[in-house]
Amino acid sequence: MTFVRRSNRGLTIVGLGMSAVLMTWAVAPAAPAAVTGPGPAAELGAGSAPSGAGQAVPAGIDRQALRRTLAEIRRAGMYGVYSSVRDGDASWDGAAGVADVRTGRPVHSGMLHRVGSVTKTFVAVAILQQVERGLIELDAPVARYLPDLIPAERGQKITVRMLLNHTSGIADYIGGAFPSLLRGTTESLDDNRFRAFRPEELVGFGLAAPPTGEPGQHWSYSNTNYIIAGLLLEKVTGTPAESYITRQVIRRAGLRDTSFPATPIIPGPHSKAYESFYGLIDPPRDYSVYNMSWAGTAGAIVSTTGDLDRFYRELLGGRLLKPAQLAQMQTTVPVTDGQGNVMVNYGLGIYAEDLPCGRFWGHDGAVWGTGTISLSAPDGRRQISLGINLMKYQRFDANGVLQPHPIDDALGTHIFQALCGPGATLSKGGHPFRPFPTQQTLVKR
Repeated sequence: MTFVRRSNRGLTIVGLGMSAVLMTWAVAPAAPAAVTGPGPAAELGAGSAPSGAGQAVPAGIDRQALRRTLAEIRRAGMYGVYSSVRDGDASWDGAAGVADVRTGRPVHSGMLHRVGSVTKTFVAVAILQQVERGLIELDAPVARYLPDLIPAERGQKITVRMLLNHTSGIADYIGGAFPSLLRGTTESLDDNRFRAFRPEELVGFGLAAPPTGEPGQHWSYSNTNYIIAGLLLEKVTGTPAESYITRQVIRRAGLRDTSFPATPIIPGPHSKAYESFYGLIDPPRDYSVYNMSWAGTAGAIVSTTGDLDRFYRELLGGRLLKPAQLAQMQTTVPVTDGQGNVMVNYGLGIYAEDLPCGRFWGHDGAVWGTGTISLSAPDGRRQISLGINLMKYQRFDANGVLQPHPIDDALGTHIFQALCGPGATLSKGGHPFRPFPTQQTLVKR
């Protein structure tokens, strides 16, 4: 999430999370039909685990429509975009645009890509595997496992579940790790390119910032939660978190191109990663070479769109967790905008997105220069995973309000076509895709 204050000196970035692009939809089905999807989420604390039933998704993949809508993302201003769509045994992979704006090298669908906060689903799976083994209790205080990490009474109030569903009240560490953002400049992005952060250091930044609420009070996205989850995983397994996740999640899912890179360099063919930061970096700068210790278990994984489709298919198919733990993962709390509208329903490292054609599960992610979206039907049959290589391309108007960008609508159109199938059409007017609905950008003059 992003908090931005406009002053006479310009924009002041008060905080920045890695969750980059979530969606709300203004859509019309191909034929009139009642939407019978899941009802509203339960009150915070109780949660809900709806089945995801809804209007049937037409079978098949409209490859021509997918190629056309992907090309529209490029024409709207995105440098490069790649997408993997599945419907059962049928699949489609596509790409449009360039991986390098200087040389014109094209993007392709098999490129490695930093997936940011999609990492959180992997971490949550690893924690829930420990719940299966009886080594962790979801509603036990974090202080039971990490007694010296969170001070005093606060550590007794915050539970493991609160970490995983972002209701802990612990603030994000990004402002502490990248202090120039608090002054409205981006120097910290360059200063920290090769800096190695310790997880405990990141947690310290989050704990030192004012809490976002009392534990369990409400949802507030914080990468600090998942750095703590990584430390918790290490404590109970006696193994570095990245090593455990690689062995028991990534390899168990049969992923071939997914890893926590050991160096700042992405280990294989990849695009450059262009960061604009709402126009503060002009022209956008490449951050594809970066020490990702600042993201760690909150967002450091590299993968491909094909691997992400497989991961969520394995997860939702019950091959990584037992039914009881998967049900806990899909027990959600509502994420609302400033007017109280539910944007998404957030579970344990995974969220539910409701479309007229049904409910879809997944996550999105962003790090400097790259964005990722991965969504799957509850049975794992209908899927899309998508990556982009230009981030924070939007601009502010004269009143300090972040303006929608044509890229947003183009992304929404492509994702809607991929998930809702042949014949699906968007309604005229409105915006099918809106960035950051989990925490609307707050702007003060």
